[in-house]
Amino acid sequence: MGKRVKFLNTFVDALTMEETLERIQEYIENKDCVQHVVINAGKVNLMQQDEELTKIVNECPLINADGQSIVWGSKILGNPLPERVAGIDIFTELVKISAENGYKPYFFGAKEEVVSEVVRKFKKEYPNLEVAGYRNGYFKDEEAKIIAEDIRNSGADILFVAFSSPMKEFWIKEHMDIMQVPFAMGVGGSFDVVAGKTTRAPKWMQNCGLEWFHRFIQEPRRMFKRYIVGNLKFTAKLIKYRTKGVL
Repeated sequence: MGKRVKFLNTFVDALTMEETLERIQEYIENKDCVQHVVINAGKVNLMQQDEELTKIVNECPLINADGQSIVWGSKILGNPLPERVAGIDIFTELVKISAENGYKPYFFGAKEEVVSEVVRKFKKEYPNLEVAGYRNGYFKDEEAKIIAEDIRNSGADILFVAFSSPMKEFWIKEHMDIMQVPFAMGVGGSFDVVAGKTTRAPKWMQNCGLEWFHRFIQEPRRMFKRYIVGNLKFTAKLIKYRTKGVL
């Protein structure tokens, strides 16, 4: 069911969305404690500067290609991936699967009004959904262990963490042993999209690899470095690795 391929300074599992969801359900049913991660151009750039982040990502049992740039890049480097498996799509599909199979998700992150709206919308869409709990993402460092214990005590089967990178990767890794959640994934700004605070790009932009541009035009000043500068750096990495075999 797919192989793990090398991609610049990391790896990606060559899986379709369907195969990814099947594997995640196996983790949940087996009560594995799995940290999941997705990669895109921005994360590859972060990993270039952060050895600890690189280690955490590469140790994850499941790594998906969140960005279309990763899929295109895999073809350039000779290890083509079957398709993009976006984190937000995994997130929403898992909520649906949870309602169908009796899994209990926990929603953690964003502002209180955002995360509570996410729960309200999902409960309205899926009346059978049993939410293990939810909490906003604003807390003091000394509260982290208590939050992790609360997540464990909630009996959650899935944990969705709506922090930015690399905070979400670090936080999940640091507290996984305490939380004992079968499956935990970072979902970035997905709560904001579900709550209606931000909008997602139309399908044609997603298919053309322009979802980043839609995000950029919503907050151009905040996202300039991440997307404009970051995409140029990523492209340069691809070219250098393709021609010289080094980063």
